[in-house]
Amino acid sequence: MLYPIAIEPGDETHAYGVIVPDIPGCFSAGDTLDEAYENVKEAISGHLALLVEMGEEIPKPTSIENHRHNPDFTDYDMFFGVVDVDITHLLGKAERINITLPAHLIKSIDDFVATHKDYKNRSSFLSRVAADKVYGLATA
Repeated sequence: MLYPIAIEPGDETHAYGVIVPDIPGCFSAGDTLDEAYENVKEAISGHLALLVEMGEEIPKPTSIENHRHNPDFTDYDMFFGVVDVDITHLLGKAERINITLPAHLIKSIDDFVATHKDYKNRSSFLSRVAADKVYGLATA
């Protein structure tokens, strides 16, 4: 899922603050911008896991444009970014299924997975792409 984030710039004495506008109460920080991005991914994953555990729906991300003019973010010189968070592990227990795909498509998927290490394998790729389509999670 691609979640927009609002980032408050850090300096020598303050960390970068990060808010996830589409997930109320979800925020994080980091001493560097890279650390802020990594920390907010963990914050989002943890927050969503708690929501699922409590039987709540996973909030769908919206586009950055939905937040760009919000005074909560414009008053503090914040800038926006996007983080990709894999939520497939929150969608339930894995089940083995039998599907039929054209051979060329399977080869193309395998080639893509081989060069994009964020997908562990063909199943990981297919489940993430399907979740994006079914749940409307690929925005931004």
